[in-house]
Amino acid sequence: STTIIDGVDLIHRLEAYTTNGHLIPKTYLCTFDITDLYTILPQEESLDILIEFLLQYDYQKVQNIPIDIIRKLAIIVIKENVFVYEKKFYRQAIGGAMGSAFTLTLANIFMWKW
Repeated sequence: STTIIDGVDLIHRLEAYTTNGHLIPKTYLCTFDITDLYTILPQEESLDILIEFLLQYDYQKVQNIPIDIIRKLAIIVIKENVFVYEKKFYRQAIGGAMGSAFTLTLANIFMWKW
């Protein structure tokens, strides 16, 4: 796998990489950041990729919830997100809520596709 979940996972992967003799002086490691990924996620495309991801890994249900229901619930979480700024209500039309565990998961799945 080329996906690293968190810092602890990175350390474990580097240890295994070293143990297997792959970490040499000419080894390059890189990282990247997509500025404002959470808030620029295309909502419909992200939801399509979520379903594609589940089907790719043979999930018809997740914890007994069918994937069509998962998509409907995901639509509510993403599209019905509202917030208050300077005493005015706003609905987020692009992306998802910063700090949301669901938005983090959706962003990771979106990047899986690309």
